[in-house]
Amino acid sequence: MATKARIFVVEDHETTARALKMLLETQGYDVAVAHGVSSALKHADREPFDLLVCDISLPDGTGWDLMKKLSAKKPVRGIAFTASGSDEDISRSRAVGFMEHVVKGSDAEDLLRVVKQALNEHHSPKPPPARAKR
Repeated sequence: MATKARIFVVEDHETTARALKMLLETQGYDVAVAHGVSSALKHADREPFDLLVCDISLPDGTGWDLMKKLSAKKPVRGIAFTASGSDEDISRSRAVGFMEHVVKGSDAEDLLRVVKQALNEHHSPKPPPARAKR
């Protein structure tokens, strides 16, 4: 039996965090939530996760700060999930390692598609090395 993918949501707005958790759990994911950078760092030290879904504007820092700190310890797959969709913010999200930058208010199906894509890339076995033709 396959294990559930673990998604770590970092979101300071309680209602948004609760809605994300419910949406992702209805899709069969195991979801943990933190509400700021410091609580997220503590949780990440204790519990492994497969995908980070992170707000950018947090009460004690930014999602960009969090991604840099987590990525300094080990590779992290992440999706920025935030109110701002400016070109500058999208570029910054990519620069610190987020795979995608999804703007809040987007269709839930768009977010789920991005989550599935990120997890499939994460769980896909690497193709075997090419063999020389004889």
